[in-house]
Amino acid sequence: MFILEAQRHADVVGSFKKYREYLEANREQFPHNAFSLANSSWYFDFSHHQCPHDSWLENISIFENASGARSEVRQTAIRLRLLAAYHDGFIELSYPCVFSYKLESHGDGNGHSDWLYDEIRLSENGHVLHEIEWAGMSHTSHWLIESNDIEFSWIPHVRK
Repeated sequence: MFILEAQRHADVVGSFKKYREYLEANREQFPHNAFSLANSSWYFDFSHHQCPHDSWLENISIFENASGARSEVRQTAIRLRLLAAYHDGFIELSYPCVFSYKLESHGDGNGHSDWLYDEIRLSENGHVLHEIEWAGMSHTSHWLIESNDIEFSWIPHVRK
């Protein structure tokens, strides 16, 4: 891990330097979308409106897409929708082929609060591993999603 809460508090500049070096050293192993997102100049920039930091969870959907004569071939997919920190749009993150996931919440029944930090790296199996830390005043949550890639989309918030 490079840029999650524990590493950032110890040395934020050094943590990001090591993370960027890790991304570059593993560029060829990353799927295009995941690498582009993790290596972008805006994704970890808290002042950028499409950065997920401080976003709120709107919903999470877990799908099992089926194929085969009896729909016996199953593939798990996950989609997250976040209200962006500046409330001017929605961030959608899609994981088209999920190999594993772990969603932990130690909450008080009042939602997940803020998307604090996240990190995109490779798993031991060579898949994309997206680790997400949520934080509120009295609780934290931790998510880990292993997939074949991550797809990002931005939807402007149209107020009525």
